[in-house]
Amino acid sequence: MPSGQQARAQAAAITPGRQSPEPEPTPAERVRALFTGHRLSPGQRRIAQYLVDHLTEAAFLSITDLAERVGVSQPSVTRFATSLGYSGFPALREALQPIALSAVAGTPDSREEIRGNELQAAIDAEIENLESLRRVLADPGQVLEVGRQLAQSVPLTVLGLRISVSLAEYFAYAARRIHPDVRLVTRGGSVAYDTLLQAREAGGSWVLAFAMPRHANETLAAVRAARRTGLRVVLITDLTMGPLVEEADVALTAPTGSRLVFDSYAAPGVMSAALLQAIADAEPERTQARLEGYEQVATEHDFFVDD
Repeated sequence: MPSGQQARAQAAAITPGRQSPEPEPTPAERVRALFTGHRLSPGQRRIAQYLVDHLTEAAFLSITDLAERVGVSQPSVTRFATSLGYSGFPALREALQPIALSAVAGTPDSREEIRGNELQAAIDAEIENLESLRRVLADPGQVLEVGRQLAQSVPLTVLGLRISVSLAEYFAYAARRIHPDVRLVTRGGSVAYDTLLQAREAGGSWVLAFAMPRHANETLAAVRAARRTGLRVVLITDLTMGPLVEEADVALTAPTGSRLVFDSYAAPGVMSAALLQAIADAEPERTQARLEGYEQVATEHDFFVDD
């Protein structure tokens, strides 16, 4: 049986005088063409099908993320790419990205247009992440209950290591405005364990941990250490399963953007803000008193530029 391209060539030969040009292949057809003529194992066919079904997302994933989402090993992804004639997965991904971009915003004619479309595609992906989070928060009961528990934990420990430090620092900075004792952990090992142990001995009952990709073994060790001290763990992560989720008492999932060189965190940031709101709502009188006190001090010491 002739391939799709051969069939189109034959059709053109039969009707050479027709006015309408042959339609361009769809992005999905262009991706399938990469696999034509190659004998693929069952696992490799799963990877190929995922690339076809999730092209605009998969073309910008790291090899780690793609392997996790398909449910195969990283070496399997590498072997899949080399079986198609590429030097490795990065080379295959480079071939897929223009096809993915054409599916989102038409076929770009220049490198500058490709770059512009990449940025727009990244924003589109974050919009999808926020829509996913919006559906999760349609029932705010879990977030409100977690906020109530964190509000009652004095001290409250906030943990974020490596790439997750920025999210933890943001949360701790804001939480100190409405919570009487917030302790921040941004270093792993014995430093993290000592801080967690002290928080538990001081009467704390919860730790809020952030775990964004790539997920560090240090974070898993710190979460386990928190559990050993008697602290309960709320985890904000992009994961829905795995050791980190299994160790947490509560896991709040917020997807990350992975289309650019470094991940973006629109959904985790909104999840953090929602949890801060829940903490504030759990203790409204305390929240009001602390915010008024902070505003008075800020005014007296001229902390901010007037808008």
